[in-house]
Amino acid sequence: MTTRTLVRGGLVVTAAEETHADVLVEGGRIAALAAHGSGAAAAWTADRTIDATGKYVIPGGVDAHTHMEFPFGGTFASDDFETGTRAAAWGGTTTIVDFAVQGVGHTLREGLDAWHAKADGRCAVDYAFHMILSDVDDSSLKEMDLLVEEGVTSFKLFMAYPGLLYSDDGRVLRAMQRSALNGGLIMMHAENGIAIDVLVEQALARGDADPRHHGEVRHVLLEAEATHRAIQLARVAGAPLYVVHVSAEEAVAELAAARDKGLPVFGETCPQYLFLTVDNLAEPDFEGAKYVCSTPLRPKEHQAALWRGLRTNDLQVVSTDHCPFCFRGQKELGRGDFSKIPNGLPGVEHRMDLLHQAVVDGHISRRRWIEIACATPARMFGLYPKKGTIAPGADADIVVYDPHATQVLSAQTHHMNVDYSAYEGRTVTGRVETVLSRGEPVIDRRTYTGRAGHGVYTPRSTCQYLG
Repeated sequence: MTTRTLVRGGLVVTAAEETHADVLVEGGRIAALAAHGSGAAAAWTADRTIDATGKYVIPGGVDAHTHMEFPFGGTFASDDFETGTRAAAWGGTTTIVDFAVQGVGHTLREGLDAWHAKADGRCAVDYAFHMILSDVDDSSLKEMDLLVEEGVTSFKLFMAYPGLLYSDDGRVLRAMQRSALNGGLIMMHAENGIAIDVLVEQALARGDADPRHHGEVRHVLLEAEATHRAIQLARVAGAPLYVVHVSAEEAVAELAAARDKGLPVFGETCPQYLFLTVDNLAEPDFEGAKYVCSTPLRPKEHQAALWRGLRTNDLQVVSTDHCPFCFRGQKELGRGDFSKIPNGLPGVEHRMDLLHQAVVDGHISRRRWIEIACATPARMFGLYPKKGTIAPGADADIVVYDPHATQVLSAQTHHMNVDYSAYEGRTVTGRVETVLSRGEPVIDRRTYTGRAGHGVYTPRSTCQYLG
């Protein structure tokens, strides 16, 4: 028997509009919206009614950049698909797009199958996959075509990490040429890894081994240079480009210049670059290791450029790059050598709240909040309008959000499987109250009611910003 749920009395906020409306859910999808107090809404009957008076009713968040159980530096990200998607739900995110990894010498299919095995039956909310290309050769290029047909429509390449995930310009160009033909979207980690490795070696030879030096060797100009180079290679290939975790003003400028030419170039940033700075990397007693991620945290003056980029649409998406490693036993692998600190921060639980704080602080509007956190990531990665909006026919991924509640972010209270918070002690305004995933309550008035296995794998169409 189909359960009918009525979300009543809230302000429905989407990327397009804000309306005082009731939302009727049936069969896991949104059946109808009607103005609150209207005859249509009054006539609806439901098995379950959720009172959203005084609250926002928003689409579930789409986090298009997570790394659950990700292998890095001899260890694995501390969140698996069960703990990571449960934490996502607590933070109002109802879809993640995680990265399956092609092992060097292995096929794309083997990598994808391995990630399906990690996630199958474990997820509290829905999920999809991108594919990391580690080997670009004739066989993997052919496999890209097959994956696009199956709904894995984006491929990540690294200009960083020589010897691990790095692709040289020739491989990058070949993958871009293939994506221009098959409709896939190339996602780029844009840092000049060859030059960075020289700076790492020189820093360690000088005895500069503390976490703060991680930020110094990964120079802003080496992010900007790689961003520029990726854009030019994409132009040569006639391919679209999506640059991940943009952290620096100079890189934003490269994206803006390309977009001013009308090129299909897109950019993502993350909450850590908007709310944390290089000062965190310099925290004493090795505490700075908690904040080691790549691209690295930057001086505070870069934040204004990132916020401006989000307002002007030179940056389109805020994802988390959620890749947590515990301070004890994992981040500590780099004591005495910052280059051995596993790169990554926890964040999947706090993205929606931190971006709502940005609304409160006047950086972005309410609708832009939903646009960069829900609608655009869904469109960018072929999930819209199934995900990312509240409209008839969409999946009933709905968050009742209290814009007035305050909370203190802390490792004591978060649900991510990591022993510290990157935002420890920070007070934010706004809090998730109730979360529906395909019509099922996952969070019910601040109580977790979800289960591993509710979340299903969701194939994607190609990028919906391309002709």
